[in-house]
Amino acid sequence: MSDASHSKQSLSALTFAALGVVFGDIGTSPLYALKEAFSSTHHPIPATDVNILGILSLIVWTLLMIVTFKYVVIVLRADNHGEGGVVALMARVVDQARDRPRKMRLAILMGLIGAALFYGDGVITPAISVLSAVEGLEIVTPAFKPAVLPLTLVILVGLFVIQHRGTEHVGRYFGPIVTAWFLALSLVGIYNIVLHPQVLAALSPHYAVKFFVENPMQGYFALGAVILTVTGGEALYADMGHFGKKPIRIGWLAVVFPSLLLNYFGQGALLLRDPGAASNPFFLAIPSWGLIPMVILATAATVIASQALITGAFSMTRELVQLGFCPRLTIRHTSGAQMGQIYVPFINWSLLGLVLIVVVSFKTSNNLAAAYGIAVTLTMIVTSVLAFSVARRDWKWPTSLAVVIFLPMLVIELAFLGANLAKIPEGGWFPLAFGVVVMFLLMTWRQGRNQLSERLKADQIELLPFVSMLATETSMPRVPHTAVFLSPRYDSVPNALLHNLKHNFVLHEKSILVSVMFQPLPRVAEGQRVLVERVGHHFYRVKVFFGFMEEPDVPAALEWCEEQGLEIDPNSASYFLSREILLPTPGEGMALWRERVFEFMFRNASSAANFFKLPANRVVELGSRIVI
Repeated sequence: MSDASHSKQSLSALTFAALGVVFGDIGTSPLYALKEAFSSTHHPIPATDVNILGILSLIVWTLLMIVTFKYVVIVLRADNHGEGGVVALMARVVDQARDRPRKMRLAILMGLIGAALFYGDGVITPAISVLSAVEGLEIVTPAFKPAVLPLTLVILVGLFVIQHRGTEHVGRYFGPIVTAWFLALSLVGIYNIVLHPQVLAALSPHYAVKFFVENPMQGYFALGAVILTVTGGEALYADMGHFGKKPIRIGWLAVVFPSLLLNYFGQGALLLRDPGAASNPFFLAIPSWGLIPMVILATAATVIASQALITGAFSMTRELVQLGFCPRLTIRHTSGAQMGQIYVPFINWSLLGLVLIVVVSFKTSNNLAAAYGIAVTLTMIVTSVLAFSVARRDWKWPTSLAVVIFLPMLVIELAFLGANLAKIPEGGWFPLAFGVVVMFLLMTWRQGRNQLSERLKADQIELLPFVSMLATETSMPRVPHTAVFLSPRYDSVPNALLHNLKHNFVLHEKSILVSVMFQPLPRVAEGQRVLVERVGHHFYRVKVFFGFMEEPDVPAALEWCEEQGLEIDPNSASYFLSREILLPTPGEGMALWRERVFEFMFRNASSAANFFKLPANRVVELGSRIVI
């Protein structure tokens, strides 16, 4: 087989796989977007011909401007060594702004805001998607209405319970199911368009303009429903590292975008014939014989869309931990073949509890739609601002060109945000409140770590004079063994080493001081994994580098030291760790109550031994009390 044929097969396979993972969220938006526009309990729009064509025109041009132009054409270029997503983009901007502290702090702030909002999206998306799919049973027969909420809760519980098994086995079904879903969307749309082809007139932006001119206030509130058609657009960028740019672009342009347009226009054609169908235009557009199969397919598609958000939350948590913005959490790998398949128990059960609370509290997808949109819009705005910085600094775009490209998109997104702010009393407060809580925790962790680092720095002992002093201490016995001391401070003596000398009165024949450093890159080349420096007197300093998408395996990394003249058997060495016990006290730094929050997070973080994959039977932890 030629390389060209093999490349075509690989591209086809990646595109097919991307359909099952990347587009699940945006692909299930037809379930509730038009319904929210015309039958919302908050600001419903009368289903007149002008309004229907106007809303459809807004949807077309929103999908073109926001998803196709912004994400598919522009933002997919702003990768961080092949990785995408708001955290990867933040890391890229932070790396380029190291000589500009103010810009770096602003980039970190915006990145953390985007991350906090993504978690909110991870709560709302499973709730509204699965609930809106199961509500299709009410169209089959009103007798099913009492079963909608319990069945939704059962499906969601089942979805989160199986997360520990990973997506390796079920993932193979994602592509076929979602492909069948997009095919069904297209067929339903074509069926209804044929019955009322006049709906295709909405392809012209004239109808969007006419809608706003004739209904300025309704047009303003309508944006809160139109934004629901692009929920999941951020996933095109976030999942770029798994599939690459080309498969995502092909999947969107060849399959997803046409299928969505056909279905939205099919629903619009139905509404032009029967305005009373606004109560649920998606399921009412389906012939009666196809309702039950479509409910089943829609439920499967929404579960897959939810799965993508859940695994995205797992991946983003790992990135935040590696970059130092989140406490160490237990991270389990669910596949021996795919490094990216991970399971984070704390995030999984936290999301489940919040999703169940949201479903029980809001009860219907119409009510949930009021809470949806704000988090999505704010995340899009953050991405636009950070991508603008990349365009100016890395792509060397003239300021005028960058403004011409990004300013119209930012204006559109700000208009959507303004419309969504009107939803705050009806439920929009939830993603904002949730984002504020997550943001507070991330900032408290970061500020607390900086405060702890400054406190430890004040008591540090410089390494080189300390080693020289030990060289003159001939009475100090040496143990014929290798000791590895982990410490974040490369130029100072690790606390674990000081405590070992204080309590055991011995030195090891070979003492290796290891500092793990996470780079603002997704992955580090194996040849650049370690940097070894001989300090003298049987002491060595080793810097170990990992990317924010990698799992930090210190023993495996230390094997690379041999290439730089340092032989280590990582499985027979003893690993000494310092375990700090924090004592919050009033004074400088954070408020006492925030220090107590930080201390709680610090105390409950996963141990460094587990996080760095140290051999369990070779670890020695030495504790110390630190006043913060």
